[in-house]
Amino acid sequence: MSLSERMRDHAGKPDRTVLDPTAAASNRQVVVTDAVAELKGRAQDALFARLGVRLFDSTLTEEQLQAFIAQEITELMSSTTVPLSAAERRRLVEEIIDDVVGLGPIERYISDASVTEVMVNATDRIYIERDGVIEQTDSRFVSTDHLRRVIERIVAQVGRRIDESSPMVDARLSDGSRVNAVIPPLAVDGPVLTIRKFARDVLRIDDLIHLATLNLHVAALLSASVRGGLTVMVSGGTGTGKTTMLNVLSSFVPEGERIVTIEDAVELQLDQSHVIRLESRPPNIEGRGEVTIRDLVRNALRMRPDRIIVGEVRGVEALDMLQAMNTGHDGSLSTIHANGPRDAMARLETMVLMAGVELPSRAIREQIASAIHLIVHLHRFRDGSRRVTQVSEVVGMEGNVITLSDIYFVDYSAGFGPDGRFEGQLRPTGVRPTFSDHLADVGIVLPDEMFGGHELSASGSGW
Repeated sequence: MSLSERMRDHAGKPDRTVLDPTAAASNRQVVVTDAVAELKGRAQDALFARLGVRLFDSTLTEEQLQAFIAQEITELMSSTTVPLSAAERRRLVEEIIDDVVGLGPIERYISDASVTEVMVNATDRIYIERDGVIEQTDSRFVSTDHLRRVIERIVAQVGRRIDESSPMVDARLSDGSRVNAVIPPLAVDGPVLTIRKFARDVLRIDDLIHLATLNLHVAALLSASVRGGLTVMVSGGTGTGKTTMLNVLSSFVPEGERIVTIEDAVELQLDQSHVIRLESRPPNIEGRGEVTIRDLVRNALRMRPDRIIVGEVRGVEALDMLQAMNTGHDGSLSTIHANGPRDAMARLETMVLMAGVELPSRAIREQIASAIHLIVHLHRFRDGSRRVTQVSEVVGMEGNVITLSDIYFVDYSAGFGPDGRFEGQLRPTGVRPTFSDHLADVGIVLPDEMFGGHELSASGSGW
């Protein structure tokens, strides 16, 4: 039979084309998945309608919530055709508990110790940072309302609020993780949530050496500087590890000294016993009750501190901090956003001017030069590593200019290796810091080999 005859014969018969069984199974899976997602959404809506504001207080135990959820799902199962096994039903209950009393689809990333940051750009665009590299996930929120409820639950736990009149908020989770949320009308495409994870295992100086964030010589210099009562400023951009470095520096403060920490959101984890932690507070719904970093710095001076540690100086509190450092509170520590040590000095001067004081530039620079002894600058490279790239001493004033002297610098000429990792190392400039004599007076001697000669480095990828 010819091809044309076979085609004519086949034209009058029903189509017996056999579909790919894999594709058919995939289509069935998509249908079931969509149905389960719809079921989850209906269960959530029913629970929120039933419990209302009770979800945001502590009157309900986890067992009570689980009982409510199980009951709602049982009632919903009677009106759905989605086939679920007992194991699938248990998993569905767990997922809805995460959605209702937890953080929904980002709960697992908060629990993952390898994830350092979670970024929610939209209901279906959730990114995480792992090992310094940002990647997109396949997780998603059920709806904009679902994401909004998670944000409201977070901020309600710390006594803060977010609504159309106050559409931007900083808060923290129960484990200390830092949270920033922005909702419409400021966020045009819907609520945005950013969570900077709070490290469960605090990095120590040995960890930073192993990760090649710094080397043994720089670690010894920083330890000696803090123990010797020098004021150290940590500079760097966003996400470069300034708070982690500040925490490491704080560990060098001798036991028994009275330490007062001042932060916007508590992040520092100090091992010393004589520590007082202060946290700023935003205004309430009536616009009253605000306590700023500047207020806390002023109050700290009345608390007989040996050391004042400011989590980040970013505004008019710079003036009060400098005055404290120049009036018998040496050895203080802080961080600042800057592109380098020189930029850090310029930013400090600008922030002092923001306080509205009528001071000439030279007077402000003299205060800065007298208060700050050492600047440690951090940089985040494109391979995700975070490294100390510059350690500079604030020498003093020459005319109207603050003089800086580099003690260590990173060797950029090494570039990136075949594996994409940065291969540059910290190297000494050969300049011995002028504060060596001060450290020697308090019994801390810095050997000459720390500032020249053979480099003692460590291998690693940066943190």
